[in-house]
Amino acid sequence: MDTVKISSLELENVKRIKAVQLIPAPSGLTVIGGDNGQGKTSVLDAIAWALGGDRFRPSAPQREGSLVPPRIHLELSNGLVVERAGKNSALKVIDPAGQRGGQQLLNMFVDELALNLPKFMASSNRDKAETLLRIIGVGDRLHALESQERQLYSQRHTIGQVADQKRKYAKEMPFYTGVPKEPVSAFDLIQRQQDILAVNGENQRKRRMVAQLQADFVRQQEWVDKLEEDLKQALEDLARIREDLDIAHKDAMDLQDMSTAQIEEDLRNIDALNIKIRANCDREKAEQEAEHYTAQYDELTDKLEAVRQEKRDLLAGAKLPLEGLSVEDGELTYQGKKWDGMSGADQLRVSTAIVRALNPRCGFVLVDKLEQMDMKTLTDFAAWLQQEGLQVIATRVSKGSECAVIIEDGALQPEELPGTSKAWEAGKF
Repeated sequence: MDTVKISSLELENVKRIKAVQLIPAPSGLTVIGGDNGQGKTSVLDAIAWALGGDRFRPSAPQREGSLVPPRIHLELSNGLVVERAGKNSALKVIDPAGQRGGQQLLNMFVDELALNLPKFMASSNRDKAETLLRIIGVGDRLHALESQERQLYSQRHTIGQVADQKRKYAKEMPFYTGVPKEPVSAFDLIQRQQDILAVNGENQRKRRMVAQLQADFVRQQEWVDKLEEDLKQALEDLARIREDLDIAHKDAMDLQDMSTAQIEEDLRNIDALNIKIRANCDREKAEQEAEHYTAQYDELTDKLEAVRQEKRDLLAGAKLPLEGLSVEDGELTYQGKKWDGMSGADQLRVSTAIVRALNPRCGFVLVDKLEQMDMKTLTDFAAWLQQEGLQVIATRVSKGSECAVIIEDGALQPEELPGTSKAWEAGKF
């Protein structure tokens, strides 16, 4: 599909213009130079009025002091001739076959923003992003991903706050070393004490048994002395008792009494001990909760990054009108910068690319006030336009060699000054 460009224009008595003829370069940059107030912007206003209709009609279209009404004559690359002339400056459009047309015919290939680039540049960053998304056709999916991203980010933020609070709470809680993990029962301590006392009592009983056996032996020995006739039996009893005595002595030597001091100490301090144990349990629980929420936070981080990657992939797969353009958080970005972070030159480049993409049949864009670009940036901009096959007619407060024509007091300077022939050759400077 061929794009439509401006092949030539003739202007008379429009705003500050006395008479201007111009053949813009078919692609690239055609700069209209001159000092302030000489009629440069009037050229762009006249083109916009001719092609955009009465909504672009200047409030005072006729040059002040002129008795002749405005006249505009444009020839387009598709063969159409567009004229506004006479007292009412009525629109006349003639196709190559000589048939007449009107504004509806022009609207098929003339984009409003191509005639009014400042309107796009003054729109909000979100409106610019919406325009770009409409061009590349991924707006609905990107909105869904951004909604999911905001929801995950909010959820992760909340989980992260809870995890931080739990971790901080756990660190502020006391912790005691050398205490059991579970609270101590007074009943269990008393039971253990009673068990030890029972063992000690049995030991004491065995000791008394030793003493008793010793006494029996003595009495039996006396009986042996007195009762000679019972000597044999007494000797047997003596041997038996001696054997038992030896065994009892050995048992008694191996006995060890157990101390209840620690249990008695624990019983005295059981309340304080259990306070420490519960404090340790509470801290352990808080740390576990912090780990739980941290794990949720990490999981949401992975999901959030997956959504963001899908957004990047979606935009990377779209055919963008300018490399480096993107949409982040619903706002237009270029080379990673939002609109207010871009240079004036980048803003012009971005605006021109997007406006051109809105209607691919419109092969030209009007740009006012290019003086914000230095010569290197201007040269790069012109090269990019040439590469894109896009025609830009622009104004610049300058009389330098970059200007295709220079306007002074509403008319072109004499031919010996930098004039139209320089720019008509190839749009170079």
